[in-house]
Amino acid sequence: MKILAKLGGTLLDSPSSRDRLAAEIAQVSSHHQVAVVHGGGKQMTRFLEERGVESRFVNGLRVTTDEVLDAVLKIFAGSVNAELVLSFRKAGARPVGLSGLDAGLVDAEPLNPELGHVGRPVRSDPRLLELLTNSGYLPVVACVAGDANGAAYNVNGDPMGAACAAAFGVQQLIFLTDVEGVRDASGAIRPTLTAAEATGLIRDGIATGGMQAKLEAALSALDQGVREIVIAPGACAGVVSRLILNQQIGTRVVRS
Repeated sequence: MKILAKLGGTLLDSPSSRDRLAAEIAQVSSHHQVAVVHGGGKQMTRFLEERGVESRFVNGLRVTTDEVLDAVLKIFAGSVNAELVLSFRKAGARPVGLSGLDAGLVDAEPLNPELGHVGRPVRSDPRLLELLTNSGYLPVVACVAGDANGAAYNVNGDPMGAACAAAFGVQQLIFLTDVEGVRDASGAIRPTLTAAEATGLIRDGIATGGMQAKLEAALSALDQGVREIVIAPGACAGVVSRLILNQQIGTRVVRS
């Protein structure tokens, strides 16, 4: 079974949380082909604050100037990626730290001139993920992408995860996050959402901000052939193994 797990939020902030998730994913990767995509927005904001650089956002996306892009490469593809790789090594896996720049894993194009060096994925080449997972390695991919002209882009981790998952041909895309799942208008966690229901939550303004981004990425993944996307709480013990066993955690997004 092929699985892609996207890690974000405060899950990467705490060494104990990072180590626990790494141990869970490492265990699953010994029996399945697993790839990991990660963000690091909180670490990025802290890095910029320490240097007196204000973080500006438009519709939840970080405005990425030349200075911020330099920080993106240092933090996402540098320290955050390395910390995750070390956690996976401690857990007994064979992690390989990557970004979307490597071997053209993810190509992007500018999303909006107002955002600077922010990109959206336009294609993903799965051959590197196939090569590594077929050889027993665990790819750990930072959400930085490039293009054939040598430009680098800051890419939101949710569409990055969806692009990699679709190209890699996963059966399950898992968004591990800080929340318990997707809430409906009544505030209740929905165990399952169809594509139409997810679209309705976005249209009606119920899913906003980070959850809107996750649902939009989930819909994109469904359109590209991913069978199931799960938005689940990363703080839940054994979450990845339990999802593979079809235990109810978080919200599953399916076509119908």
